[in-house]
Amino acid sequence: MDLVHAVMAETTFWTILLMIHGLLSMALIGALTHQAASVLRAPKAGGAGLVARFSGVKGEVYARAVTGLWVVSFLFGAWIYVKYRTYIRIPIEQEEFWKTLGAFELKEQLASIGLGVLPLYWLAWRRSHEKSLQPARKWLTLVLALFGWIAFLVGHVVNNVRGFGS
Repeated sequence: MDLVHAVMAETTFWTILLMIHGLLSMALIGALTHQAASVLRAPKAGGAGLVARFSGVKGEVYARAVTGLWVVSFLFGAWIYVKYRTYIRIPIEQEEFWKTLGAFELKEQLASIGLGVLPLYWLAWRRSHEKSLQPARKWLTLVLALFGWIAFLVGHVVNNVRGFGS
């Protein structure tokens, strides 16, 4: 870390990490949203329109990307969390933004639950040829998509309330 701080300011370093975390999260929710649209699409739905193209992806192609992106984004978030606990959360508590803190607590829980669900999700999609796992694939994908979107939006709100360098 001393080498990094010799090259750039500490706030710049943490801001770059936060931006990488945000970009990983955007890629994650993009993949999850496409996959969720594909599991919700009626099998006979066709056409060349935007909705058909958006939901016309093969869900099994996204499973490995979603799993990897969730883990890497989670690890970046955990790394950033150290600074959040000391430099961001304490002032938010002092300003008594309890709803903001509660939303971030929800984000933490959903991201952790999602991490725990990933092995089942990956296994269900790995066996995409098994029709009996189709409901499991659908619901695991929808739950992860919901968790991912909530985490992404809450992270944005908390960063807007008091971001790095404020």
